[in-house]
Amino acid sequence: MTSVIYPGTFDPITNGHLDIIERSAVIFPRVLVAVANSPSKKTLFSLEERVELVRQSVAHLSNVEVFGFSDLLANVIKQHNISAIIRGVRTTIDFEYELQLAALNRLLTKGVESLFFPPAEKWVFVSSTIVREIYLHGGDVAELVPVSVFNALKAR
Repeated sequence: MTSVIYPGTFDPITNGHLDIIERSAVIFPRVLVAVANSPSKKTLFSLEERVELVRQSVAHLSNVEVFGFSDLLANVIKQHNISAIIRGVRTTIDFEYELQLAALNRLLTKGVESLFFPPAEKWVFVSSTIVREIYLHGGDVAELVPVSVFNALKAR
């Protein structure tokens, strides 16, 4: 079975992330969403909260699994017998950064390729950073995130 992995911090998961997961789930029989611990980032939600929010957001997709990780992505890829890495790219800046990561991950995993997904046009401007900024300044993010994330943000 072909398994792909979509890694990220997902702080929080956005509708742009969800769109990429849904499109990946149509193409591949098994999609693993790997939520990174990312201790160098100051996250709004804990790892456990982010994993749970992603799980709630993808509950309608039977071939998607969600887990948290703190290890090097290359090690996670080897442990789960991954065929490819899914990455979203919104801009040329994203592409340049992701191209470097793709080369590094290909080297560290002995050949696992990265597949770049452009966002659907309506989500091209959405990022977790933008969602957090809008939220922290009292703005409405209801249209940018799954319902479970919006509810979690309101509860904070």
